[in-house]
Amino acid sequence: MWLWCTILSSIFLGLYEVFKKLSLRGNAVLPVLFFTPVICTLFFLPCLILSRTNPEMMQGTAVYVGQISGTDHLYILLKSAIVLISWCLAYYAMKNLPITIASPIKSTQPMFILIGAFIVFGERMNGWQWAGAMIALVCLFFYSRIGEKEGISFVHNKWIWCLIGAVLVGAISGLYDKYMMRHFDRMAVQIWYTFYQILLMIPIMAGYTIHQYRLVKDGNGSTTGVGWLGGFQWRWSIIGLGLLLCISDFLYFYALSIPDSLISVVSPIRRSGVIVPFLAGALFMKEKHIKEKGILLIGVLIGILCLYFGSI
Repeated sequence: MWLWCTILSSIFLGLYEVFKKLSLRGNAVLPVLFFTPVICTLFFLPCLILSRTNPEMMQGTAVYVGQISGTDHLYILLKSAIVLISWCLAYYAMKNLPITIASPIKSTQPMFILIGAFIVFGERMNGWQWAGAMIALVCLFFYSRIGEKEGISFVHNKWIWCLIGAVLVGAISGLYDKYMMRHFDRMAVQIWYTFYQILLMIPIMAGYTIHQYRLVKDGNGSTTGVGWLGGFQWRWSIIGLGLLLCISDFLYFYALSIPDSLISVVSPIRRSGVIVPFLAGALFMKEKHIKEKGILLIGVLIGILCLYFGSI
């Protein structure tokens, strides 16, 4: 059951990456980032309300939100901060990099989860896992060579470093997810971590809005779209972005909450959804060097398969 949930989660995660690119292209990043947890929270808010007002009806369903303690909320707040850092770095990187480069690099995150498990939990990597990690690293090297053809230096480009940061922080989040699904109510984690992201974003958005307002007032800022949000343009893809993330995370958390699930298997399979944004970039966004990137993407997927076989 958890395997099928993970596969479906990977498909929705791939679609989420496509909608992220559509929402961010030529748009202000922070407002898009802010609306993502807002939409997620609104999506699951009825589940929380019904779980409190009519628990008899909700108990036993997959969307029942259990009670958690004040200490539990602190753990979830930490989860929110980790995810928000990863999202912020990933959103800026996705806006400024081709999706056919950004998404495959992001898909190498399971390799860093394995390395994290090796360092933090003392786990030992077997031959398959070492092979998968090495293949992923080699593919990253050759992606850097293709990036140079498009004027993107993997050493000096700040958006590449943002993406690498997002991958590393995302790996920490993945390891933390497994711990949380073993100790906390799954739905409580899902709804409260997006709500706390909103609270964490409010002071950031307040500072950003004041800064943009001053720029517009002085004649140095963009007045297109919603001027007080720095030229932010509302797009319906932003709603799709939030909804796809909700569905993908719901399936992902559900898979991790099943006792015999393995994060070292769930994470690689979930990241195999990279095929979806890659095809979107090749077919609809007309990005360059698709043949070379496609060969390397196959290499990344082979690496993911090695991680999978080494973990079962």
